[in-house]
Amino acid sequence: MTCEEAEVLLQALIDGELDAGHAREVEDHIASCPHCAELAKDYRAMSRMIADKGASYAAPPELRRRIEAALPQPKAIPNRRAVLRGFALGSAVSAMAATGLVAVILRNDDDARIQSELVSAHLRSLQAGHLTDVLSTDQHTVKPWFNGKLDVAPPVIDLTAQGFTLIGGRLDYVDARAIGAVVYRRRQHVINLFVAQTSDTERHAARTSQRQGFNIRRWSDHGLNFWAVSDLSADELAEFGEKFETAMHANAQG
Repeated sequence: MTCEEAEVLLQALIDGELDAGHAREVEDHIASCPHCAELAKDYRAMSRMIADKGASYAAPPELRRRIEAALPQPKAIPNRRAVLRGFALGSAVSAMAATGLVAVILRNDDDARIQSELVSAHLRSLQAGHLTDVLSTDQHTVKPWFNGKLDVAPPVIDLTAQGFTLIGGRLDYVDARAIGAVVYRRRQHVINLFVAQTSDTERHAARTSQRQGFNIRRWSDHGLNFWAVSDLSADELAEFGEKFETAMHANAQG
């Protein structure tokens, strides 16, 4: 692990947002690097100072009581006859509702797992020599490199003029399958744009979430799923996504 990679992860380590494997990597680096050890010491001192000054907020017990009082109260348990009547009248609806609920739970669990894998892939890429398989700022070099390596080559768009520099691409593995990763840089921040084919051809609007201190912006278009992962602010990552989508649609129309 390099100093640059460690500095990106130090805050997440101190805030307890790293998994055990990555936390151990950062701690091992700190143990052998005086510069990063001093930086970690400063960060920890700052966290303690904030805590000592009472900047953190602990909700009072009264707030808990007010929240609990505002929640819907459990209904009285119906008698046996009412249960049987409801079952006889609504068994089909109940079965459909139950199936839908299970589907939502499974889908949410699946999304959370994939997001964790994406963040892990992003972190792996920050290690020396792992960021790109093809290193180039030329989209006409990066895009052909993917041909034959994936069922569908990811779109590669030069956004340098818009403030996001294309630096290359690579193959990665998420959800037990190979996917393309197109790599951009904004100042000192790396953006990994992961692209995977999907059977859903409808366009789904972008949404942003956060995992382990990293922002993830996801959208779907033209039968492809896109996930942009970075430690950039949510606003800047949204700007990247919007400019990428605009350019991709312009290319498709051209």
